Amino acid sequence: MSETTSYAVEARGLTRKFGDFVAVDHISFVVEPGEIFGFLGPNGSGKTTTIRMLLGLIRPTEGEARALGIDIVRKPEAIARRVGYMSQKFSLYPDLTADENLTFYGRAYGLRGRALKRRKDEVLALTGLTRHRQRLTTNLAGGWQQRLALAAAILHQPELLFLDEPTAGVDPVSRRNFWRLLYNLAAQKTTIFVTTHYMDEAEQCHRLAFIHRGRLIAMGPPGEIKRDRMQGQVVEIICVQPQIGIRVLREVGIPEVALYGKRIHAAGPGLENRLGAIENLLEKAGAGPQTLRIIPPSLEDVFIANVKDNNKQ
Repeated sequence: MSETTSYAVEARGLTRKFGDFVAVDHISFVVEPGEIFGFLGPNGSGKTTTIRMLLGLIRPTEGEARALGIDIVRKPEAIARRVGYMSQKFSLYPDLTADENLTFYGRAYGLRGRALKRRKDEVLALTGLTRHRQRLTTNLAGGWQQRLALAAAILHQPELLFLDEPTAGVDPVSRRNFWRLLYNLAAQKTTIFVTTHYMDEAEQCHRLAFIHRGRLIAMGPPGEIKRDRMQGQVVEIICVQPQIGIRVLREVGIPEVALYGKRIHAAGPGLENRLGAIENLLEKAGAGPQTLRIIPPSLEDVFIANVKDNNKQ
């Protein structure tokens, strides 16, 4: 890897082992300045371990990486003041007010006096917390606590922001509002590296990387991934007895079958020519088919298909 880079993040062969367990397995990717880069995968897939390596908190077993051009192994201490980090676990002090928490974190980043007051006012206004600044953190609702954690993470105006499943456990409305804040930050040229397992959030990223069992299995803009990484078509099926429908579809060898609420998604090559035959099979089995139609693949369809392909390797 060259000594200079135009990327906000650059990783080559990044690997982390814990004994015989490979948590992150030779992954390579880049993050462009000013983009929202989504790291998508289930719990235990290696997302948090990757972030901790990029922050210089743990050393890679193999490979190399740079954050803002800084070598994560040689100069980890130089990364801290130029990046922000919002961990998966809420880490602010519950017995302090919102304002007191920001004062504590601001001073930890070297802010003092008027500069600290100005930045507190700015981040409280940005996150909509101004009227809550004197409330105890423990008394804030979950969505407001997430906003406060974000305010603390951006207080020192980091160039690069790492968010590890920032909206886990909060309600859908709070999640949407939180993502509006992220787009505001990206518009101000902050690079955002965010991990998530919510597909609707992944759709809002400029680019995505799918990670499964420590390996990258797909990468690119959401639309491009859905176009290029799905083999065949997706059929949405509504039937009276969906569990019977799922069993029948799997028995006839359709590669991907999953239940989304009350709808079945069946995916595979050539399904557009089998709709009539599939409907007859479901009817004979007592599934009670009502509608069958070809639909564009969702990110979840694509992710499931790519995970299964990866498991076969």
